[in-house]
Amino acid sequence: MNLKLLTLLGFSIGLALLGSGAHAQGAPPSAALGSPLAGLALPQSGVARHEGSWDRSGGNGDARGVAPGETITLLDAKGAGVIRRFWVTIAPRAEVAIHSQAILRMYWDGEATPSVEVPVGAFFGVGFGEQVDYISTPLNETSGGYNCYWPMPFHKSARWTLTNLSKRRLDAFYYNVDYLAYQSLPKAMRHFHAQYRRENPTRAGRNYTFLEATGQGHYVGSALFMRNLHGAGLGFLEGDEMVYVDGETKPSINGTGTEDYFSSGWYFDRGTYSAPYHGVIIKDDVRGRVSAYRWHIEDPIPFTKSLRFTIEHGHANDHEADYASVAYWYQTEPHAPFPPLPKNAGDLLPYGPPEPMNLKNAVEGEALLPGAKATNGPVELQAMSSYSDDWSKDTHLWWKPERANETLSLSLPAPRAGDYTLTGYFTQAPDYGIIQIALNGADTGLPYNLFNPGVRASGPIPLGKATLKAGDNDLTVRVTGKDNRATGYLVGIDAFTLTPAP
Repeated sequence: MNLKLLTLLGFSIGLALLGSGAHAQGAPPSAALGSPLAGLALPQSGVARHEGSWDRSGGNGDARGVAPGETITLLDAKGAGVIRRFWVTIAPRAEVAIHSQAILRMYWDGEATPSVEVPVGAFFGVGFGEQVDYISTPLNETSGGYNCYWPMPFHKSARWTLTNLSKRRLDAFYYNVDYLAYQSLPKAMRHFHAQYRRENPTRAGRNYTFLEATGQGHYVGSALFMRNLHGAGLGFLEGDEMVYVDGETKPSINGTGTEDYFSSGWYFDRGTYSAPYHGVIIKDDVRGRVSAYRWHIEDPIPFTKSLRFTIEHGHANDHEADYASVAYWYQTEPHAPFPPLPKNAGDLLPYGPPEPMNLKNAVEGEALLPGAKATNGPVELQAMSSYSDDWSKDTHLWWKPERANETLSLSLPAPRAGDYTLTGYFTQAPDYGIIQIALNGADTGLPYNLFNPGVRASGPIPLGKATLKAGDNDLTVRVTGKDNRATGYLVGIDAFTLTPAP
């Protein structure tokens, strides 16, 4: 019995029960027949088949290693079938290079170019080369296991390979592929496809593209990995998805925001979660990263000629970011050529910005917050990486007085008693005031004007010499006024350094 007949059989039984009043006679209620598990009671067609990494010698070496540059064949099945489960576990565990640079390829019915070509970590829906447990209907990662339940039909053959493009040996690749073999499948059954893309950086004024497909098919899912290239902000989430079906010049689907497309809201402000059809797996506010998924299982997007699925990176594409994605869809063959993977395998690795500046032997502004007392205005920390990498540890102490002649009292620790040369590192901006620093009641250096037309780190400001006691010393920041051009009296303190005076 083929799949089409099996489906019709289940549907007919349901109609017969509904029409006969059989529920009153003790037959299953119609609601049970609509359950995802109800069909398990019906006869199942096909022959169960299994492929995997088990030890063919009968021992316990149930994994395959993959050397750098090596390609291994995972599956080489002949005839017709439908793959229903694909499971993997990997050693070394949580290795970014392996997740990013081991490429999974799937070929259906003898095709010369793969219908699936995706780094193995991204294929299972998680970005940035990371391993994060989550649960969704077609894909999940659970306690070291990676699971795929996308159904994958093939009419003549299925061949899968794994290529290790990294410099790191893949010590152990465990896998199981479970499928049902058939004499034939309905011709209308389409092949599963998955395509990886990346733009680093995204281009101003131009949408990011998930997929450009030609032929007949339907789009079933997106995994998108986004990173701000200029700090911690998530403004790229203002971007709308725009989908063009069958050659449209204007998108027939136009969204309201990136997190809205992923069925969430307000910049994912409640944090990470996973649901059957959508979720946000990584939300990194410090480095401005988001990994999210959306499965179009209840709302597939059909196309008869072509599909172009795009999304903005920020409103009107005004955010420069690093975007990577996996598009999942079904279609007839032949499929359009995939964009080639980068020639340099290093370009598959996640973007890693330079380490933030870290002043040696500095008292960081953020370390002064616990004992800070202000006569006016709140005192808090502010991340500065969205402006530049010029602040020590990417953060400053932010005091927001509303007027002049207010003071901020801090405790400045000295390693030992003695004379020191004091250097300050501050923030300058359009709404910042003029400050005077005092140590243990004595002014140190001259008043310093924190006004600047743009936001910038001041660099080292000499504050003169002071005699300090071992341990905490009283440091006072007094706002003496503001520049005529300034719009406020704010103060940003990046750090202080103490250098023993000769």
